[in-house]
Amino acid sequence: MTRIGLISDTHGLLDARVLEHFACCDEIWHAGDIGSIEVLQALREFRPTRAVFGNMDSGDVRYSLSEFYRFKVEEVNVLMTHIGGYPGKYNPWLIPMFQKARGQKDSGNGIDLFVCGHSHILKVMYDHQWGFLTLNPGAAGKQGWQTVQTLLRFVIDGSQIRDLEVIELDRK
Repeated sequence: MTRIGLISDTHGLLDARVLEHFACCDEIWHAGDIGSIEVLQALREFRPTRAVFGNMDSGDVRYSLSEFYRFKVEEVNVLMTHIGGYPGKYNPWLIPMFQKARGQKDSGNGIDLFVCGHSHILKVMYDHQWGFLTLNPGAAGKQGWQTVQTLLRFVIDGSQIRDLEVIELDRK
């Protein structure tokens, strides 16, 4: 069993409340627009962290991360990127990746979980067309129009993704 804390769009702000909510997590995933190398370093010092760069990231953040990150946690194959979209509205350059992964499903190398950020809109949707769960944690920072900072916390247990929690932080 692996407990995951998922954030995106911190834009240079790591709210201390994020770390409080992720204290029980084994890993932190950041879906881009980290905003500063200091935020990435603080996350890495707190827990093992997997991350991608976002369209607003530059310098050390961009150079130390990739735009796309494929990895496996227990039996769950994950694809993470910053600008992804959601079921029926994916960015077109992702479709070839999804098609390739669908062809690899039988060999155990498909996509089970698609993670993205960018929109600042929290979404949890199962995509029946492609056969995977899509997660966007919204925005954990304070830049943008949203009035609530959002995070996701969930468990990967073998091949199951379960116990998903939405955490809302009032903007201060």
